[in-house]
Amino acid sequence: MHPQLENVKKLVGMIIPISRFNKGEAGRIFEEIKTDGIKVVVKNNKPACVLLSPDIYDSMLELLDEYEMLLKAQKRNENTDIKDYTSHEQMKKEF
Repeated sequence: MHPQLENVKKLVGMIIPISRFNKGEAGRIFEEIKTDGIKVVVKNNKPACVLLSPDIYDSMLELLDEYEMLLKAQKRNENTDIKDYTSHEQMKKEF
């Protein structure tokens, strides 16, 4: 199968109508999330919510924390003059 078709198939598999919850399929949906990781619930053909597995949610939070630290480090670097840096050689001498 063509890679783009596989991506479309995967995307379509992530979409579930809210009516499945109304039919009492919540347990089955949650099992699918364990396998697939993500489901997009649609109501009236519009996304209503995104359901994530706990592993994916934790990974997203970790990624956000790392991104925040990167932004803080970049800001520190922008606000620091090169003369304020300590060379590796100087650090070795001091410690």
